[in-house]
Amino acid sequence: MEPESRDARWAIVTSSREGVLATINVDGTPHLSNVYYVVDPELRLVRISTTATRTKGRNLLRDPRGVMHVAGGDFFNFAVVEGNVSLVIPKEIGDAAMDEQYDVHDQLGAASPRPAFDEAMLAARRLVVRLEVTDVYGLVVDR
Repeated sequence: MEPESRDARWAIVTSSREGVLATINVDGTPHLSNVYYVVDPELRLVRISTTATRTKGRNLLRDPRGVMHVAGGDFFNFAVVEGNVSLVIPKEIGDAAMDEQYDVHDQLGAASPRPAFDEAMLAARRLVVRLEVTDVYGLVVDR
């Protein structure tokens, strides 16, 4: 595929904060969740905050594989990112994992003052899903 097509699909991902994350249920069926995300275009890294108790969190703790769909401007424009998934799980107030959790929430405009933020994230069993993008596919139609 031409590099400009890859670039156009990647532009869909970097210009949004809303996607649909697909994970794998225990029985092998897909589980889809609407998510907010932040992206580091240079590192090709997508980060999502969720809890260990939600279905997507439980699925990723058991089987760290997932892909994310991002809608474009209309039905015929979309991108799907695939890659290596890892989880960053805060263990205590102020640890490096909590700093990353704070950064994700801050970029989404959802961070509150620390250390109360840290306490709330630990109580909610929040974690950061890191999707290191290795492939972007989809469709970009200039209409």
